[in-house]
Amino acid sequence: MVYLREYKTISIDHISKLVHHQGKQLVGTFNDYHLHTAVQPIFSLAHKRVVGYEALVRVKAIKEKWVSPAELFNNRYTEVQSILLDRLCRFLHIHNFTSLEDDLNWLFLNVSPQTIINGKNYGGFFTELLEKTRFPSHRIVIEIVEYPIEDNDLLLETVDFYRKLGCLIAIDDFGAGHSNFDRIWKLNPDIVKLDRSMVVGATEDKKIRKVLGGIVSLLHQTGALVLVEGIESKEQTMIAMESGVDFVQGYFFARPTTELNKPLDNLPSFDNIFEDYKNNILVQETNSKSTYQHYYPKFEITINNLIKGKALDDACQDLLADDTVMRCYLLMTDGLQVGNTVLADSIFNKNDIRFKPLEDANSADWFRRHYLRKAVLHPEQLQVSEPYLSITGAHMCVTLSMMFSTPSGYRVLCCDLNVE
Repeated sequence: MVYLREYKTISIDHISKLVHHQGKQLVGTFNDYHLHTAVQPIFSLAHKRVVGYEALVRVKAIKEKWVSPAELFNNRYTEVQSILLDRLCRFLHIHNFTSLEDDLNWLFLNVSPQTIINGKNYGGFFTELLEKTRFPSHRIVIEIVEYPIEDNDLLLETVDFYRKLGCLIAIDDFGAGHSNFDRIWKLNPDIVKLDRSMVVGATEDKKIRKVLGGIVSLLHQTGALVLVEGIESKEQTMIAMESGVDFVQGYFFARPTTELNKPLDNLPSFDNIFEDYKNNILVQETNSKSTYQHYYPKFEITINNLIKGKALDDACQDLLADDTVMRCYLLMTDGLQVGNTVLADSIFNKNDIRFKPLEDANSADWFRRHYLRKAVLHPEQLQVSEPYLSITGAHMCVTLSMMFSTPSGYRVLCCDLNVE
């Protein structure tokens, strides 16, 4: 193997000497390994079809025995070797992908951190590669791995280079060790790939499952589409659906293959996936309606007591008698709390003393809460919030709210339910 230490560039001409044809595909040679292109489909949930493929490397030892790609990539290489390997992989993938009977969908290509840091020191490569293969740049998605690259200016310069070529930019492995929103805001990626650890965590922990949708929503607000990788089960597929991600990738849908033109078979039915998801939503809505019907009579009693002039602690006894009710409180329509919060005995005796500075909410302003604004927009209709973290006790709750008229003006009755 020639490591090209004598060269100042690693050009396409150099790379082309390291490949040979095997059937209709190119195979690369690096050290004692043969490198083959594999692709794994990426699906759009909304479109219910393939919209792209991630290019991966499958590795054979010289004796034609398949080995783990980790055996190839975990070796200690010199700078020039690392960049040579990166360029060789991209050379193979683009050439081989042109043989795929697909002139529409994206090709996702990984770019190594070493190439981002030092690639420009070894001459031009990618622009010439696209020109020679006539592969359209708008179908390329460059994956930037979440890696602790200290030179942000250099990273921005690299992203700008690919973006000016017409490529899309993706941040890979978001949610793994080095990921952060600061990089998302600075790089402004077109696509963010959530690391498999996030969906695994959501499978094992209900809190993570609830938070995942918020993370996806925040990424959408930055202008990025969201892909979750590593989906291996129906449950993880449902989690992806619930969270609002755009794209999915993983063994549950299709495994990587080196047979690039082999038709995809044994795919899960997207119609069945959506039917299951819609049924789950229907169950949730039914449960929400059941919650509404259970608490509405008690709300009416409490409101009638308040209209008659009773103090809140006397008026809400029917509500507080319910085991799930933690507290009741009264708000003005502008969000200001009227008087103190009335706690259920079960909560009063169990409140975490570490959060005692947050207990007194007299004159607190809750205008930012959706449950207040929804109640004001829909008078005399019981509103049921989504689960959220209560600041007055640092625990998860659901708030029921209703605006009603009193001789002193409109008020909003609120009641927090324990959902932990």
